[in-house]
This record gives sequence, C-alpha cells and structure tokens, in this order.
Amino acid sequence: MTNLADDPLLTVAEAAELLKTSERFPRRLIAERRIRFVKVGRFVRIPESALREFIAAGLVEPMPASDVWRGRKAA
Repeated sequence: MTNLADDPLLTVAEAAELLKTSERFPRRLIAERRIRFVKVGRFVRIPESALREFIAAGLVEPMPASDVWRGRKAA
C-alpha cells in the first residue's frame, strides 16, 4: 500500500475522467467494493494509485499470432 500523503486523492468526477468513463462507473466500483477509497467526512475520494492498480489488474496481454490462428489458449 502506498503512503496516502504522497498519493493524490481524486474526486469521483476526476476518477471518471482518468478512466474515460461516466461518473457512474467509479461510483459502482466503490459500491461493489472493487476499488480502494477514502471517506473524508461525507465525501468519497479515490487514491490515484487505486485507479492505477485497478487498470493494471484488468490488463490483458496479447497472444502470439500463431496461437490465435491455431485456436490455442494463452498460458
């Protein structure tokens, strides 16, 4: 986990902009507890590192062309 002092806290709108989505998507991630967030009084903030971790977790590596054409599954 990163030090929150060095990790910018983003609003839901800023998180949506970084993800290039509507505000509804980061709100759903928060509601489903699929992303780390911080409660600041009644406000919700998302550490920038949490968004980067979420993006990295969804990264799908490409398969070699030979595997695609032969119908093999990636290891």
